[in-house]
Amino acid sequence: MPLRDTSADHTAATDRTFQVDLRGLVDLLSHHLYSSPRVYLRELLQNAVDALTARHAVESHGNFGIRLYADGKVVRVEDDGVGLTEADVHTFLATIGRSSKRAERIAEQRADFIGQFGIGLLSCFLVADEIHVVSRSARTPDAPAVEWRGRGDGSYTVRTLPASARPRPGTTVTLTPRSDAGEWTRPQQVHTLARHFGSLLRHPVTFDDGSGGAPAPVNPEPAPWARSFPTPGARSRALAAYGEEVFGFTPLDTIELDLPAVGLKGIACVLPEAVPAGRRHGHRVHVKGMLLSEQAEEILPEWAFFVRCVVDAESLRPTASRESLYEDATLAAVRDALAERLREWIARAAASDPDLLGRFLQTHHLAVKSLAVHDDEILRMLLPWLPFETTDGHTTLDEFARTHRTVLVTSSVEEFRQVAAIASAAGLGVVNGGYTYDRELVHRMPEIRPEVSVADLDPATLTAHLDPVDRETELAAAPYLAQARDALAVFDCDVALRTFQPASAPALLVDSREARHERTRSRLAREQEGGLWGDILGALRQEAPRAQLILNQLNPLVRTAVAIEEPELARTSAEALYGQAVMLSRRPLRPAESSLINRSFLDLLAHALRKDS
Repeated sequence: MPLRDTSADHTAATDRTFQVDLRGLVDLLSHHLYSSPRVYLRELLQNAVDALTARHAVESHGNFGIRLYADGKVVRVEDDGVGLTEADVHTFLATIGRSSKRAERIAEQRADFIGQFGIGLLSCFLVADEIHVVSRSARTPDAPAVEWRGRGDGSYTVRTLPASARPRPGTTVTLTPRSDAGEWTRPQQVHTLARHFGSLLRHPVTFDDGSGGAPAPVNPEPAPWARSFPTPGARSRALAAYGEEVFGFTPLDTIELDLPAVGLKGIACVLPEAVPAGRRHGHRVHVKGMLLSEQAEEILPEWAFFVRCVVDAESLRPTASRESLYEDATLAAVRDALAERLREWIARAAASDPDLLGRFLQTHHLAVKSLAVHDDEILRMLLPWLPFETTDGHTTLDEFARTHRTVLVTSSVEEFRQVAAIASAAGLGVVNGGYTYDRELVHRMPEIRPEVSVADLDPATLTAHLDPVDRETELAAAPYLAQARDALAVFDCDVALRTFQPASAPALLVDSREARHERTRSRLAREQEGGLWGDILGALRQEAPRAQLILNQLNPLVRTAVAIEEPELARTSAEALYGQAVMLSRRPLRPAESSLINRSFLDLLAHALRKDS
């Protein structure tokens, strides 16, 4: 049977056009693209600056600028830029997302412009229901003025005006704010926003509040790094004053930044106080003078959390919202170059300003340690200067290595606290490696001082420096030690008797976090014996390392305790000595240990009361 042609059974497809709900689009922009309605003024300033940039391409000479006006009833932005023809109005103001041959030609040259996405004017609908634009083109001689009125419902009108409506080329944008937009359109607020966004713009900007007074300059002076000063000291003071004005703190020092390849200039202000590791500050980034972001974390690497930057760049790309930077190869190169500038500043301070270096390291040693871990040059330069907690107190590794040719390092803070006093009395040089980066950096000390050896502190190393008691004393204490071991078996803790300094320390608990984890795993394996989980843990089982409570025979309390013959009192005293040693280690107490400390204290108190009675 021949196949039947069924094409006639189907309705022919019809091309249709997407319908754009402008009010919905504006709502989308306000909630998801822009951080605040205040950006409307930035977008108007940006359009004006781009128009002036294009005007300079047409006329290289001319005194062009931007004028703002706000009297509480209207907000107006007027520029002497290149202006628009009627065809431009339809292309650039009334069309969203459509390209044209002229738009494509302009796009090829947009490196000179701040804006890149052609949707900025829509931000005005965040504060007004209608946008009124009057423009006259500088490209077309004797061009008439053109009026465009766009409304939030998506409709607009265009008409040609007589030349007298705008005698000079340029554009005027007028907004009549909605009643709910007063927060952003009051005269004082408009002036504040203009200074906030446009203080570094290269074109003159003035503000008029409609009171009849002279217009106020918005950007009266160039950025301080773009000005000349009579002396280097005057320049340094001006940069520091600007950093204090912008960030609200007096910088420890100010680092001038200059990357000619991307047209970036600015300053990095060294924070006068330490900040937690990893807390990244936002930096102020301007693009061609316009403030892009106050929270641009991505401009510097993570380790540079000891500075806050304000920079102005030519070649960085903003995202669609123009409130952050687009992550691309240029931004990555800028980040690396700025990181190198910070390294150079540290190197200069180390070479020529030890006082500044000392104040910097005292405040920001953690940031420098994080850098030194990954930067061999900084490691060689600054490791001897960095402070560490040691058995000789807080000191630099350079000073510490002069006394101790063998440096021992703990793996945790609690291990250091356990052994610090005894190790110091025994003449051992121990560094607390429990803080971020410290253990790794101490192990790299031989790269700087080859004559120094570094090793992790092993419990056996410490106990080897504790003197054994004579055989007669140990035999006499054997019954007590047996009672103590039995009492502390629940904590997987052995008990030994040694002599060590200081004599005021009755006991030393030698235990590590890894040993406790291993004992916990072994206990779980025993509890789960026979099950699948027990088989898995059992396969990993090895001899669990035990904690060790080392009693000090030189301590009078210990000498009294080991002579106790009453079994219950012997157990209670051993528990009390264990509890005291645990608390001295400053590690978190387990519930069973807290219970033991309370119980042993009450039992000893009851024994003392019975004895007195």
